[in-house]
Amino acid sequence: MKTIGLLGGMTWESTHEYYRIINQQVNKRLGKHHAAQIAMTSINIQEMEDFINKGDFAGLTEFFIKNAKKVEAAGADCLLICANTPHMFADVIQQSIAIPLIHITDATAEHIKVKGLSKIGLLGTTATMEQGFYKVRLKNKHAIESLIPEEEERNFIQKVIVNELFAGVMNPVSRNKIISIMQSLTSKGAQGIILGCTEIPLLIKQTDTDIILFDTSEIHACAAVDFALS
Repeated sequence: MKTIGLLGGMTWESTHEYYRIINQQVNKRLGKHHAAQIAMTSINIQEMEDFINKGDFAGLTEFFIKNAKKVEAAGADCLLICANTPHMFADVIQQSIAIPLIHITDATAEHIKVKGLSKIGLLGTTATMEQGFYKVRLKNKHAIESLIPEEEERNFIQKVIVNELFAGVMNPVSRNKIISIMQSLTSKGAQGIILGCTEIPLLIKQTDTDIILFDTSEIHACAAVDFALS
C-alpha cells in the first residue's frame, strides 16, 4: 500500500472527512483491520487568510509549496490538497515536488464523464467560481462546460462558506437557498452540480435534492485510495 499525503486544515472539518472516507474505503476494499497509510500536514487556516487579506499571493504560493514539501518529506507517495480553491496553485506546487499531485478537478471530471454529462454547474468560493483555474481545466482538458451562479448568488455562497461552514455552522436556511441556486443552474442547462468547496458537502447531501451532485471531497479521497492500492 502506498502512503497518501494530505495537505489539510482548509478547514479541519472537511479534512476530517478526507481522513474518514480514506480509511473507510481502504478497510472496505481490503477488509480485516486494514487502514490507510497517511502522512498529513494540517495548516493554520488563519495564516492562509492573512496572506489573502494582505494581497500577498506570492507569499501564499510559497506557503503552500513549503507545506506540500513537508507532506512529501513525511514519506507520502502522492499529494492531495484537501480543498478546491488552493488548486489555483496546483501546477506550481506540482513543479516543486517529486510525488504526483492528485488534482481534485481531474478526479471530479472523470466522475462527470462516467455519468455521460458535458455541462455542469459549479459551486464554491468566489475564487473557484470566477477564476479560470477550475473552469478552464474542465473545458480544455475534459471538454466539460461549467455554469456558475449569478453575482449576487455567488456572493451569498461565499458568505455561507466563510461565515458559517468555516465555523462548523450548518444553517438550514442557507441549505435551502443554495439548493434553490442549484435549481436555477439546472434550469439553464446544468446536468448536475459540482460541490466545489469541500465544506459544502457538510451542508448539502445527495438526499437533499434530486439534482446529481458531485461531492468533491469524497471523489478526491476515493481517487487517493485508488492510487494507494494500485
